[in-house]
Amino acid sequence: MAGGKFTTMDKVVPGVYINDKSEGGIRPSASARGTVAICKSLSWGATGVVQPYVIGDDPTPIVGANLLSDDALFLREMAKGSDTTPAPRLAYIYRPLGTSGVKASAIVGALTATGKYIGTRGNDITIVISADPDNVGYYDIVTVVDGDIVDSQYIDDLDNLVDNDWVDFSGTGTTITTTAGTALTGGVDPTISATDHADFMTAIEPYTFDVVIYDGSNATVASAYTAFARRVSENIGRKCQAVMGGASTQNSEYAISALNGVTLADGTNISATSVVYWLGGAEAACPYNQSLTSAQYPGAVSAYPKKTDAEVEAAIKAGYIVFVDEFGYTKVCKDINTLTSFTVEKHAEYSKNRVIRTLFTFENDMYKNFALYYIGKTNNNETGRALFKAWIVGYLSEMQANNGVQKFTPDAVTVSPGNTSDSIVVDVSIMPVDSVEIVYATVNLQEIA
Repeated sequence: MAGGKFTTMDKVVPGVYINDKSEGGIRPSASARGTVAICKSLSWGATGVVQPYVIGDDPTPIVGANLLSDDALFLREMAKGSDTTPAPRLAYIYRPLGTSGVKASAIVGALTATGKYIGTRGNDITIVISADPDNVGYYDIVTVVDGDIVDSQYIDDLDNLVDNDWVDFSGTGTTITTTAGTALTGGVDPTISATDHADFMTAIEPYTFDVVIYDGSNATVASAYTAFARRVSENIGRKCQAVMGGASTQNSEYAISALNGVTLADGTNISATSVVYWLGGAEAACPYNQSLTSAQYPGAVSAYPKKTDAEVEAAIKAGYIVFVDEFGYTKVCKDINTLTSFTVEKHAEYSKNRVIRTLFTFENDMYKNFALYYIGKTNNNETGRALFKAWIVGYLSEMQANNGVQKFTPDAVTVSPGNTSDSIVVDVSIMPVDSVEIVYATVNLQEIA
């Protein structure tokens, strides 16, 4: 007896022909948020390349230091999340090449040791060379960073010495000079310009991320980041926002800007241009059905600098994120973006980041799922268009169950033929759920009998 699958019911040989498929199309489900991208000026690491970093892992291979070091402060802050929302999952780190960067180096006899990368971190490397007293002509070549041995090689000829993660070696011959410790010197950090940020935007464009962080204060560069986030969102179709400090004049739902920073428990002052590490990570990871309004900054003991009530109100009207102190906690006053000019097509709710997250999550997932499972694979007829609608209805129904949208009914979705045989037109009406932020209460005092 025959078997297998069938395309049409034209089989001749007796048998059982079975087709298997998933019923009802692709199961709708909101994707997890939590990816950030940053162009970060560093003192170590490869330049001009995008490197993925899983939040919480040892960042030494990328930044040349562990999570407890000053060089990794931006990653520690990024990884905190808030008291009510998770930390991001992934960061794309790009170290710009810049100009005038120099590798540290040292010469010990016939051997030259050069830092693997440009930057001052190379000045923390020391080379120790000692002779083996039991085996004449053999030497231990040890690379030390911050007092820790990171590489050790036992050789009798410099030609046999191989590069390691910290140092490139050059030199030949069996004449090897001993040293109790020769430090590499001359390492210089590169100077970063607007061109480096432009190069980063080109490099990061093919990647998918929720937030791109700018930790500088150049107004022109800040505007370029806003324009980049808008272009990626509107022209490429991958919705994202830019997070920066002191740049409320962006006047865009694609830009979030911090007015002030915080002071940490150890006394470290985090400025508005550095608080973007935490803010960018928190905004990227915040679920679509939550807000950062009143979210606490873990480890912060005070806003820096503190703002008066009048200053806070003015800042919010100007489109700033403001950190305030309340009941012993340092928190976000209001989770807004820099959009302050509203139109018939963009009302005030577009300035609320929770609303934007809901829209962006839905639009990103619709783009992804239609591109992966429907485009080129679904017929443009009533049955095919019904599949598109079913996915949208299922997705938004799940969003509604999770308090992302409200008052949604299937009638709010229409999928109709386009003006060409291969196009469709999708119209969706949704009402995102916002968070309670303002409470007006009237307390009536009853007459005492």
